[in-house]
Amino acid sequence: MAMAEGRNRTTVTKFILLGFSEFPKLTVVLFTTFLGIYLMTVFWNLGLSILIKIDSHLHTPMYYFLSKLAFVDICYVSCTTPKMLSDFFQEPKSISFVGCAVQYFFASSFGLIESCLLVSMAYDRYAAICNPLLYTAIMSPTLCLQLLIGSTVTGSLGSLTQLCGLLQLHFCGPNIINHFFCDLPQLVNLSCSDTFYFEVLFAMLTVIYGLASVLVIMISYGYIVATILKMSSAEGRSKAFNTCASHLTAVSLFYGSGSFVYLCPNSDDSLSQGKLASVVYTIVIPMLNPLIYSLRNKEMKDALIRCKRRIFS
Repeated sequence: MAMAEGRNRTTVTKFILLGFSEFPKLTVVLFTTFLGIYLMTVFWNLGLSILIKIDSHLHTPMYYFLSKLAFVDICYVSCTTPKMLSDFFQEPKSISFVGCAVQYFFASSFGLIESCLLVSMAYDRYAAICNPLLYTAIMSPTLCLQLLIGSTVTGSLGSLTQLCGLLQLHFCGPNIINHFFCDLPQLVNLSCSDTFYFEVLFAMLTVIYGLASVLVIMISYGYIVATILKMSSAEGRSKAFNTCASHLTAVSLFYGSGSFVYLCPNSDDSLSQGKLASVVYTIVIPMLNPLIYSLRNKEMKDALIRCKRRIFS
């Protein structure tokens, strides 16, 4: 810590991340587990992106968004996991104030971008099922690019707004974060400033990016369900449901764990549960997304078979 000029108090220049230090006997096990998850996340998402890129049968709006989601997941998990892995064998587990702010900015940006992409994918499923004859015209390459750019800009602006508010807060100690990365609720709790206006700002952004996104997705699926129920063919209903099941699963996991992390009260009793939910939210879900979108997807399986034939023929 360094003395602030003109003030009889100190200014925090670094934070201590406790990570999973409450489990000292499990250090090697936890490190190996998280390293394995991280490597699988990068491998599976990168493989998914490459498969979509090289197989012309997958050059559709749905797989276009899926490939971008895979890229975002790689970036998202890379914002927190490498630092967490290095901290397992470091004492103290410190990070500078600037490093903490930068880590939160990028983690928040990719998290919000993923949220916006999930909304775009819901609209894509709405167009495909509710307006199948006009699907190609509605989901044009231009609109897909606009949705991608809009998701990126919107997510980045939301994170930048939070970062600007965070930088207005003063930190004079303590500087210990009971988490494995610099997350906003823990940083706000450590601030010596009046955080009322910042918490109002955060609540507004939560409504805009969280509740509004969920609402749009729910409305889209309301129309989708109504359309599916009107189908006379059982096979058609089954096919339509299968095209949405993967996206619904990903949405439920993402927003479910995110709600637990950011909407539940931040008390001492909930810190362990919140840390576990953060592991699911930031580390496990990016690993699961490629599996969720591939296991029940016949087109993905066929593309993988074609890829194997090209390699071994």
